[in-house]
Amino acid sequence: MTMDAAALAAALGGALGRRVADAPAAEVHGGCINRCWRWETSAGPVFVKEAPANRLAMLEAERDGLLELRSAAAVRVPEPLALGSCDEAVFLVLEWIDFGQASPGSEERLGEQLAFQHRCRADRFGLGRDNTIGSTPQPNAWTDDWVSFLREQRLGFQLALAAGNGHGGRLQERGARLLEVIDVFFATYRPAPSLLHGDLWGGNWGVDSSGQPVIFDPAVYYGDREADIAMTRLFGGFGPRFHSAYVATWALDQAAGTRRDLYNLYHVLNHLNLFGGSYRAQAESMIDRLLAAAGQ
Repeated sequence: MTMDAAALAAALGGALGRRVADAPAAEVHGGCINRCWRWETSAGPVFVKEAPANRLAMLEAERDGLLELRSAAAVRVPEPLALGSCDEAVFLVLEWIDFGQASPGSEERLGEQLAFQHRCRADRFGLGRDNTIGSTPQPNAWTDDWVSFLREQRLGFQLALAAGNGHGGRLQERGARLLEVIDVFFATYRPAPSLLHGDLWGGNWGVDSSGQPVIFDPAVYYGDREADIAMTRLFGGFGPRFHSAYVATWALDQAAGTRRDLYNLYHVLNHLNLFGGSYRAQAESMIDRLLAAAGQ
């Protein structure tokens, strides 16, 4: 562990108001940002996410995002149980979920339930607070206009980060041009602010022991629902039954496919900023395709 187990156990017990084992039962692997544990308590196991003290805002934002998603009463998300600190660490406690095997039926349910989640609306685009996408800051200032939000707080923000990380030249030149003409993709389409998971790749959903879909590790905000759907096609993990069930529940705009690269570019740029490597070539290729589609 990164700190004294007994001290963390005492802090967990105080935050939860129940007896907690002196040490975790097991480390839970799969994430790359914080350490995670299965911890036994007098009321059953819980999931504990532990992080350095400077990540308190990140865990607060995750808790708030989960609560926002739970308010939709659509797709199941883990219930936040406690948030606290101990010495130089902070922790987020979530309900423990036993995961099972996904099936075509569970993929269908996920598609249907996500469509219902997207029916939850706000008056503007954004969120009441900033959060993170992975470990990258994600600004969410409330904005009336979706194109402005996408240009400034999503693509423009990631391009600026990339410039600061040494990714200049053609990426920035072509990226700036894309931001200038981005309105072309919304000439006849006016999205409404829908409640988004925000980071919906295949590793952020599963199936509980009763076969119900579960989504987790969100980067929540209110935006165009096409952004969530686009990401489900970026890294795989969502089969045709999911997509068919979603559009059968709530059909997408007929030109949704033309905006898929636009929305996924945000995530590829984020991966470039986090990991470097081949993501720069992928981002430049996507920008080239988008500019060609825009007649540039």
